[in-house]
Amino acid sequence: MASSYNRVVLVGNMTRDPEARALPSGQALTKFSLAVNRSYSTKEGEKREEVTYVDIESYGKQAEIIAKYCGKGSGILVEGRLKLDQWEDKKTGEKRSRLGVVLENFTFIGGKAQGGEEGGSAPRARGGNDTPAPSGDQGGGDDVPF
Repeated sequence: MASSYNRVVLVGNMTRDPEARALPSGQALTKFSLAVNRSYSTKEGEKREEVTYVDIESYGKQAEIIAKYCGKGSGILVEGRLKLDQWEDKKTGEKRSRLGVVLENFTFIGGKAQGGEEGGSAPRARGGNDTPAPSGDQGGGDDVPF
């Protein structure tokens, strides 16, 4: 049997402000939607663009950081895993499903920061769902290399 590998890397902009809440366990949960653009040319040479919208869930300390520093339009790189949610529609009784991403690591990449400023200098976080790893920029300076 072949082993499985479930890893997704996306770069895009938030389509709305993140929705933050606490789970009954007290752990933070933040949900947001990411717009990922793809530009391409047709056989005839016509330039086209398609947008894919992806629902993202983040947990723990990372969820708190995203809720604090991000807003609609914020640019973010997300690493995570695909997750299929399945349920039965209460009104129609139909089976429904949605494919989303559970965030494992992320990096702010510019775009609109909270307060509407371009290219905000919010911290980058990597690591497990509960603890962001150091970003290498411990001084909080504005010399971000991207």
